[in-house]
Amino acid sequence: MTYECLEVQRDGHVAIVYLNRPPVNAQNAQMRAEIVEVFDSFNDDDDVRCVVLASKARVFSAGADVSERPAIKQRGPGAYWKHNRLVRESSLSIQECNKPVIAAVNGAALGAGFGLMTSCDIWVASNDAYVAMPEINVGLAGGTALLQRVFGKSRARRMFFTGMKVSADELYRLGLIEASLPPEELMPYVMALAQEIASKAPIALRYAKEAAQVTSSMPPREGYRYEQNITVALSGTEDAREAQQAFLEKRAPVYKGR
Repeated sequence: MTYECLEVQRDGHVAIVYLNRPPVNAQNAQMRAEIVEVFDSFNDDDDVRCVVLASKARVFSAGADVSERPAIKQRGPGAYWKHNRLVRESSLSIQECNKPVIAAVNGAALGAGFGLMTSCDIWVASNDAYVAMPEINVGLAGGTALLQRVFGKSRARRMFFTGMKVSADELYRLGLIEASLPPEELMPYVMALAQEIASKAPIALRYAKEAAQVTSSMPPREGYRYEQNITVALSGTEDAREAQQAFLEKRAPVYKGR
């Protein structure tokens, strides 16, 4: 598949999705539709076991393309509802992808760009990166639900009310990202992590992603039961038996995805 706003590459069982809408990966309807299409496709692609979301531009994403807003108003009744639905679905397609997704964040991740980052399972950034929800600076107010899931109350609301930037080093200090690295080390680190994840049993990975997604909104008791049920289901797979046998024989497992 070829895309206007994305570039997709493969490295073994890892798919790399590059945001590629110069100069700053401002998200328009085309980019969002392509994000939904490509991440939905990974759900049915058994050859993909882990996904990396990165950028071909000098920043990860400067957020929404505000130049689209005047045109939306002119499209008539329902236009803003459709626009907002696509904004939500582009992030949800990443969040709900049945493969683990790693964000490799360089430069700015602003507004909807920060939203794409937080839709991923694991966050890694270069030390020139920063995040912000700057909607207040253009007379809008969005992102508080996201901010309050990531930060504590005071920091989240300060960012929401002021558009405050938070650097990658500060995100790392707060324990919110896996690493804050020199730019040239970002992709090697992320790809090594992605390959490690992709080396695990594919069925177990899919169940692990599902468990992480579903139990995050469950009460602890129900979440624990849900995970136990998954463990029971996995225990009967060929891959589980192979993993245990390989561990006893001190060799690398050979998974068949069943």
